[in-house]
Amino acid sequence: MSEDKRLTTGRATRAQVLGEAHVARAEANTTEIDAAFQDFITAGAWGSVWSRPGLSQRDRSLITIALLAALGHDEEVAMHVRASANTGASAEEITEALLHVAVYAGVPAANRAFKIAKKTLGQMAKESGA
Repeated sequence: MSEDKRLTTGRATRAQVLGEAHVARAEANTTEIDAAFQDFITAGAWGSVWSRPGLSQRDRSLITIALLAALGHDEEVAMHVRASANTGASAEEITEALLHVAVYAGVPAANRAFKIAKKTLGQMAKESGA
């Protein structure tokens, strides 16, 4: 796939997963300092990996949440928990993924991620009026 095609596909996939508003904000905030980085993650992460047919967006979402939690990337955990509304990953499935984090990456990492997930899911419920 050409770089242009990966960028186009990546942008579309990124918008499906994270939401058009998130992608529009990222694009609006891009400067010459991070333009190459934005292209790299759009083409690489979204156009080459997230767009592959081997796993559903739901499965990729759960894997991503678990990996980010294990690595302690709190803002990214929150962003991908929020994205679960678009990928079809349920709160129960997020719980199961974070239990795996506790076993394989440690209780402190899972504890922190559970706090983030609870807060984020609570905010999402308020926003939806649930």
